[in-house]
Amino acid sequence: MSVSRTRLGPRRPGKGGLPDLGERTAFIARQRVGRAHRRHRHRRALRAARMAGLLVLVLVAGAGAAAGARWLLTAERFAVGAIEVRGASRVSADRIRGAAAIVSGTNVWRLDPSAIAARVAAVPEIRRAEVIRHLPNRVVILVEERRPFTLVHAGRLHWLDEEGRVLDEVAQAVAPAVPVVSGLSEAELSSMRSHPSPRAREAVALIRVLLRSGSALATEISEIDVSRSDGPVLYTVDGVEVRLGTEEWEERLARLQRILGQVGRDGEIVRAIDLRFRDQVVLTKGGQG
Repeated sequence: MSVSRTRLGPRRPGKGGLPDLGERTAFIARQRVGRAHRRHRHRRALRAARMAGLLVLVLVAGAGAAAGARWLLTAERFAVGAIEVRGASRVSADRIRGAAAIVSGTNVWRLDPSAIAARVAAVPEIRRAEVIRHLPNRVVILVEERRPFTLVHAGRLHWLDEEGRVLDEVAQAVAPAVPVVSGLSEAELSSMRSHPSPRAREAVALIRVLLRSGSALATEISEIDVSRSDGPVLYTVDGVEVRLGTEEWEERLARLQRILGQVGRDGEIVRAIDLRFRDQVVLTKGGQG
């Protein structure tokens, strides 16, 4: 009895084997690759066109901006024709214009407002300044002047502002509402036009303490001498010398007010009052009233 053997498993393709219908033919493969390649080239072309268009827009915008800037900086309608000064009462407008140094006919867009304001603020009587363009051809300079606070006596009388800077010289008799400052040298007075003197600041600070007290003491003090190293010396309208010291001014001024209200009741004249010592007052008397 013969037994036939059957071979199981996939047949190897051979000359007589069936073709694999699942495989792509070369024609189909070339078709798909060709379409993908064409789509890729199309996208690259679109990107290049967009970039070219954007570059054109940037160039056109830049050219337009440059042309506009040239027109703003050269057009005659923007040439400075008027310079107006506002806020000045003690300093003349011509002096402020001179400090500003704006040449008539200069294009308003070529001006540097900050630099101009700095030049104007350098005038001793000017506290701050601001420069504003008013189109098409006008410039306005706004100023805040330094306010006279009291007088300083150093050979001549000058106004002193609230920061301790010297202003203009006093040309006529005046009666300030607060004490006059003395004891400053001529050289010190000259430098105070640009930089406040420490001793002048000390005097201004003392005057502020007097004003804050709310009493009549500020009107009873006629002069503050800042020439001494141990503190300011006050002089009353009656000629009494008051040594105040360098600290605790509020408490010592309160004591001074009480003392001035008491002296003279016994007929004696007080020449000097020394308040430099804690819890002690030294009176110098000078005869009968």
